[in-house]
Amino acid sequence: MGEAPAFIEDDLQKGFSNGFDLKSKDATPTVIGNKAYLIGGADDESIRVQVWDHSRGGWVNPTVLGTKPKPCKGHSAVPLNEGQILVIQKGTSLDDGVWFLEVDTQYVREQRKILGTEVVAWSKGVKGNAEKPVVISGPSGVGKGTLISMLMKEFPSMFGFSVSHTTRAPRNMEKDSIHYHFTERSVMENDIKDGKFLEFASVHGNLYGTSVEAVEVVADAGKRCILDIDVQGARSVRASSLEAIFIFVSPPSMEELEKRLRARGTETEEQILKRLRNAQAEMEQGKSSGIFDHILYNDNLEECYENLKELLGLDGNVTATPKSSPYGVDLPLDLSISKIDQKIIIKRGSPELKTATKNLIVLDLSTLKGGAPGRTRGLNVYAIDSLSDELNGFNQLS
Repeated sequence: MGEAPAFIEDDLQKGFSNGFDLKSKDATPTVIGNKAYLIGGADDESIRVQVWDHSRGGWVNPTVLGTKPKPCKGHSAVPLNEGQILVIQKGTSLDDGVWFLEVDTQYVREQRKILGTEVVAWSKGVKGNAEKPVVISGPSGVGKGTLISMLMKEFPSMFGFSVSHTTRAPRNMEKDSIHYHFTERSVMENDIKDGKFLEFASVHGNLYGTSVEAVEVVADAGKRCILDIDVQGARSVRASSLEAIFIFVSPPSMEELEKRLRARGTETEEQILKRLRNAQAEMEQGKSSGIFDHILYNDNLEECYENLKELLGLDGNVTATPKSSPYGVDLPLDLSISKIDQKIIIKRGSPELKTATKNLIVLDLSTLKGGAPGRTRGLNVYAIDSLSDELNGFNQLS
């Protein structure tokens, strides 16, 4: 499975001037449409991807987005119908070794238009699902920080914040990866170019932003991520591939907002007037732009908080979604792969899949969600003794 048809294999053989060996174990071509995707020949940091475009009759070096898998001792590649290639890394654990290379998904097509070049995107496969992140926006002084604090206090094990990135230097008592991910400007600019940021902005000469990985880490911990960002940031997140719930918190009136800002007594008159101007623009965008799914009016804090909990399906008795346990399966170098509908059958130790055999692992891909540049979640993993077990149901791995 995944071998190139004759016309492309001949073209590949003629075009191999890049050091790859078509028969090499660490470089496998997989054909989708009129393109062959050569996965392998890893560089020092990640698996390399090249594309043979039959319509052009030559190689294309694509822009590779997403978090890339690290080099491994070998892999198997399986084309999927959704414009993806499933890559299973050998010699690793199943928890770390399932990856999706998106070659013709909606996200890839959009990035292809934006960048004007061939694009592929990596996404790590993860067992189980995660709750949709919650994006909360609103003008300064509206009380969204107080609402979030109340939510975190009542449900401490359910919610978590993504840690933002910045190129500015740490201030007193600030710790890396706790207050911010402090990074070099060149590194952050490259990551933005590679599609690793949901939103970013330049403030006083420094870059600030929310990375895809920072949101995914919260979900990996079994928590629901809260993003407290401005309207412009929410617009960028809405345009990304992240599926989230977008909530705009509005004051009952501009007069009430001005009253609250002045009551804080922490800003100069010039700063207050600037915040009011920004708030007016944010309120217009928040209510008319189509970015937000819900608008909450914070006239009474307790009522607004109860409305927020109702939107999130919280009744005070819920518990955190348990963190998904590891697959607990090691993948040796000697394995074979077969595909039945939306199920991938992995057999360890034999080159051929037989109808009556032991030690079969099944990856059920029927409930996948998400994707590049974040995680592909929803993998179901099962063990069966033989293919006939499919009729009797699988034994799910813990």
